[in-house]
Amino acid sequence: MPDSKQKKFDLIHRGDKTPTPLGTVTFIGLRTLDLPLQHALLSGLGASLISKAGLATALPASTSLLQTGVPFIDSLGHPTGALLFAFATGSTAKQVYWLTRLSKESFPASAATTVSLFNTLVNSVNSLLFLTYATTSLRSAPVLSIPLSLPFLSSERVDVPLSTVVGTLMYVVGITLETVSEQQRKAFKDAPENAGKVCKVGVWRWARHINYFGYSLWRGGYTMVATGWIGGLLMGGIQLWDLSTRAVGVLDEYCSNRYKDQWMQFKREVPYSVVPWVY
Repeated sequence: MPDSKQKKFDLIHRGDKTPTPLGTVTFIGLRTLDLPLQHALLSGLGASLISKAGLATALPASTSLLQTGVPFIDSLGHPTGALLFAFATGSTAKQVYWLTRLSKESFPASAATTVSLFNTLVNSVNSLLFLTYATTSLRSAPVLSIPLSLPFLSSERVDVPLSTVVGTLMYVVGITLETVSEQQRKAFKDAPENAGKVCKVGVWRWARHINYFGYSLWRGGYTMVATGWIGGLLMGGIQLWDLSTRAVGVLDEYCSNRYKDQWMQFKREVPYSVVPWVY
């Protein structure tokens, strides 16, 4: 009779610290290749693909509101496009930093490829949704209209959807929280006196899987800047649901087996699983 308790899917080899240089090189290479792809999509390729699909684009082909004097940036056309490219760059840098400086667990080429392709797919969908008239954040309401003259903008007034402001804050806070939590955990684990102990310092006092909350927050913020309120909240919600049901289950089982009574005590001390003071 088959076992009814199926093992939850997990790309990380928990507890396995075998070096995986091929996985590291694969991940760095694929994540870096995402950047020229996102730039190409945002600077013309995306609009061309959308037009060929028979859909209306969000911006006229000749739109160029950026005047920085740097062709690589100005070719992105709209400040939000530049912001989305900055988000892609920031997430790539953060993830490469995590793998090369913060993580000690094995990350084989198969896992590196899967994670990289997922990030590239989501980033590309964000870029294309931003460039499509029906789904762009440029139509999001309400709009903050600020009379402001900036040397790198052709307009003397800045119109910014409120969802873009909120999404940007979500991205910055989320990616900072995820990074800080992982730095604090590594520092704790590196101290000899903490060998075999559960990390419950710093932001880990807020929630047992606080890094997952940070990831969900910046992923949702990225999509919100591209598509507006609905897309951003949907993406953040999907990430929270997946990590709370799949990844948390994997880690709870692993940590229960490794730390035993310590982990049970940690769960009593920090009752929130992912979202501080909520869940």
